[in-house]
Amino acid sequence: MQPLLDIAPESRALWATVAGVAALLFFILHRKFPAFPALLLSALLTGLAAGLSPEAVIGSIQSGMGGVLGFIAIIVGLGALLGAFLEAGGGAQALARSIISERSPGVARYGLGFAGILIAIPVFFDVGLILLIALVRAIAKRAAKPAIAFGLPLLAGLAAGHAFIPPTPGPVAVADILGAPLGLVILCGLAAGIPAMLVAGPIYSGFAERRGWLAFGTIPDTDDEETAQFTPGLAAKALSVIAFPIVLIVAAALVGSNEEGAGFAAQSIAFLGHPFVALLMACGLAALLLKPDQAADQSKLRDAIERAFEPTAAIILVTGAGGAFKQVLIDTGAGDALAQSAVGIGLTPLVAGFALAAIVRVAQGSATVAMLTAAGLVAPLASAAGMDAYGLALLTISIAAGASVLSHVNDSGFWLVSRYFGLSMAETMRSWTVASTLVGVVGFALILLMALLG
Repeated sequence: MQPLLDIAPESRALWATVAGVAALLFFILHRKFPAFPALLLSALLTGLAAGLSPEAVIGSIQSGMGGVLGFIAIIVGLGALLGAFLEAGGGAQALARSIISERSPGVARYGLGFAGILIAIPVFFDVGLILLIALVRAIAKRAAKPAIAFGLPLLAGLAAGHAFIPPTPGPVAVADILGAPLGLVILCGLAAGIPAMLVAGPIYSGFAERRGWLAFGTIPDTDDEETAQFTPGLAAKALSVIAFPIVLIVAAALVGSNEEGAGFAAQSIAFLGHPFVALLMACGLAALLLKPDQAADQSKLRDAIERAFEPTAAIILVTGAGGAFKQVLIDTGAGDALAQSAVGIGLTPLVAGFALAAIVRVAQGSATVAMLTAAGLVAPLASAAGMDAYGLALLTISIAAGASVLSHVNDSGFWLVSRYFGLSMAETMRSWTVASTLVGVVGFALILLMALLG
């Protein structure tokens, strides 16, 4: 009995973390708690079980939530506003139509994939699907093919863009927790996300269609052909609005100069490329280029802004609670214990991040919760490994890849795809679940390759 008593105090924080993660899954899966209170309650229980005083646990939660939201809340809010301008001004649809144009069905698959990546950067996954579903159905109708044959490339692009490429909330939150520079995260996200989209979207949809795996679905017989007329330069305006903040953020990362003694030009680029400033300027550019003139269209813009801000509250609260959980792990010493255990069995941060995110994703469905939970657990391991900025950027995308796999019945996106394409549960699994898994697995494989070459 004596050896057990000697070991228990040293491993208390680690076992408390295991129990805390189990409690999180229990609250979400069994008790059907929303993610926000489930994360907070798990953080409280983990801290108390690890031996922190009640006052210390409350302090950890407060500092962790405040530290994350001081950055994330502004990013999410500005990103939602930018997406609302693109939606109400018709920029998203115009950009997609210009990429696809009147090209052949085979080429249209690739165009829809790239359109999905671009549009997912400023708008949420579900909004991007809703905006472009009519275009997808119109292309499928002209080609006399199942709508999901063209939907999968769009969905793969939306999934890859939303998970891998800041300033979307998930990778921004993970990068903030890990301390990864956003500019490098964007570059790594593009390098992994584009090939992942190509494999999971155009390539897999063509493969599955040839084998008869894609169903036509029970879509109502309606005319999906869009009749809206877009001005010739609208697509270019939309592309400039999307690219503007990304270019600024990447430029700031490449210049890399908040250092003392940096020149005026370098300091200016660093300031303009800060995500707050870059996104705020992008919103101003969107208001200038895409703001409608007609009263009816202005009303549409107000409605779009209201709809865009509705999901941001949930995202902000869940992200903040994830930051609180992460801080509790740090303050209890559980993070260091996890890092030592992982190092002891030879588990690298990249593999640990992907695996942890994938486990939580499959268990409870939410990619955001999976990303935040995995980031909090793996951050101490990254610190112990002494990862540099490039390594932290790769780790951010590795976690995002894990959180992308196996979208199934506990994921709201699964049912969104099923409903819009008129598919049964089995048909949705054969198409979208496989595609989402390919996005994550191919993205992770690319990250490992970049780590080996880097």
